[in-house]
Amino acid sequence: MDDVSPPTRRARWRAFAPLLLVVALGAAGWFAWQSWQSRQQHAQARALEDARQIEALGQRMDTLRGDLRAQGRLLQDAAASNRVLRDEVLGLGQRNALLEEAVARLDADRRQGHQALRLDEAGLLLALGSQRLHVAGDVDGARRAYALAAGMLDGLDDPALLNLRQALAAERAALDALGAGPRAELLQRLHAVDESLATLPRETAPAATTAPRPLWQRLLSPLLEIRPAGSAVLMGDAERREGEDALQLELTLARAALERGDADAFHAALDRSARWLARLWPDSPALHGVRAELEAMREAPLQPQSPLLDSTLRQLRAVQDGGLQDGKEDAG
Repeated sequence: MDDVSPPTRRARWRAFAPLLLVVALGAAGWFAWQSWQSRQQHAQARALEDARQIEALGQRMDTLRGDLRAQGRLLQDAAASNRVLRDEVLGLGQRNALLEEAVARLDADRRQGHQALRLDEAGLLLALGSQRLHVAGDVDGARRAYALAAGMLDGLDDPALLNLRQALAAERAALDALGAGPRAELLQRLHAVDESLATLPRETAPAATTAPRPLWQRLLSPLLEIRPAGSAVLMGDAERREGEDALQLELTLARAALERGDADAFHAALDRSARWLARLWPDSPALHGVRAELEAMREAPLQPQSPLLDSTLRQLRAVQDGGLQDGKEDAG
């Protein structure tokens, strides 16, 4: 019995050895497969991370390219601005050279240049005063401009300008004789007409008659009042208010046309105002006076009519033109 049992145990172990080998190989294969799966997952995760990094790097590259393009445009703009500034500096240099040349000419002939400059300033002031007088109707502004021009001419001691100073003194006297000016006087007259509208009678005065009335009028007198009817009497309250507003509008238009010196518009506004007066008020001596005033205003001039006005400016321009001709002859 003892000799037979050891071989039997070895036979049993030998029978289990392939099974154990298979189990060991399966376990080794499972661990190997798990390790391979883990490595594949790590590799995929790393590949995704690398792709994200590459994509982020590409976006950064695109951003850098955009920044480079923007910087390039800024550099181009800066270069263009530098060219423009360089041209401006060159232009300023040329202008400074021209100014230096002009100053040198003034230094060479200081007295003649000073006189020409003062004459130009006086001519400018005279032209400004003429425009203030004829365009804006500002007589006070024209007086101030002429006074400044007289001060310019008084500072020159050239005997050839004596006639010019005398002409300016005569023109200033004619300007003082204008008073407030034609437009200001017409504005005052137009304002007086506007104020007189409130005093116009709204009904015609009954005519004094001594002849007896007919029988049918005496019979109907307790029931009816018979009187002549005109456009002003037949006009209702609302229509009359509208007519008065239209008349005020026409007077306002006349003032505006008078202020800007538009004679045609002023005359047209006065004509329309006269027609509204005939429609709104009955015939009366007061209405005739107002309409006569409007007609007189229509015939009145809007500009000053003195022949001495602008004579100094014409004479000054003649003096300047004569000086230019003399300068050309001397240069020739």
